[in-house]
Amino acid sequence: MPMLTTTKAHPTELYYRDSKGPGRPIVLVHGWPASEASWNQITPVLQEAGYRVIAYDRRGFGRSGKPGSGYDYDTFASDLDELLIKLDLSDAVLVGFSMGGGEVARYIGKYGTGRVTAACFIGAITPCNDATLPDNPDGAFTPDAAAEMQSGLLADPVGFLKGFLTNFYSVPADGDQTRLMVPAAEIDHSIMIAQQGNVNALACCIPLWLTDFRQDLAKFTVPALVIHGQGDQIVPFAASGARMPQYLDDVTVKPIPDGPHGLLASHPDVVARELLAFLG
Repeated sequence: MPMLTTTKAHPTELYYRDSKGPGRPIVLVHGWPASEASWNQITPVLQEAGYRVIAYDRRGFGRSGKPGSGYDYDTFASDLDELLIKLDLSDAVLVGFSMGGGEVARYIGKYGTGRVTAACFIGAITPCNDATLPDNPDGAFTPDAAAEMQSGLLADPVGFLKGFLTNFYSVPADGDQTRLMVPAAEIDHSIMIAQQGNVNALACCIPLWLTDFRQDLAKFTVPALVIHGQGDQIVPFAASGARMPQYLDDVTVKPIPDGPHGLLASHPDVVARELLAFLG
């Protein structure tokens, strides 16, 4: 099982998967509360197109180490940097889903684009989700909501995850109804994957969804793609993907009609097609 032992602050082990080969590398960064397995319907298409695909489990998630510290975006970006250095990647494409989009933004904000030539944000929490900031009224999340979610997760992990993941994979329907866009079994599978992570690590990550990435995005010098479900009930399109052109000069936005937050499971063919078209 390939593992990277990080050497900077808050050291831990990161599990990663690497298809290897000579193709242009695509590095996939998963969301919450998942693991690198969330990319399983996307990676074969990318590999068949000739790309080298690397995916890893964030610290505290999946098969990576479960340290007691280091749950912040500077450390996550440092972990990603160590992975790119270990694999000696260049001309890389960084693809972040949901909170994984934060790693992509913070990595480029801190480490630049010497190894990276394109980026993709899928249902990402960028540019800034915090609606309590005076200059960010279009955000869709608050510290109070984060604290309530943390409490719910710690009190009843399975019950909380079932409700969260139902919304994750659903879109609004008539009235107050919602429509599930994946088989119900997908929710149970996602709960199983989430349980591979440490519940305290998962809880520590929830307030991070309030992180302001606008200064990181200002440092982008590479083209970016935004893919976002228009029915996203976790990270609303209007608060996130639709706002990215305000902060990136070279960006293509692809809204997915009837797309929930969990696009990697509900619309994997669309995600793969848009990503391959963007990379040309």
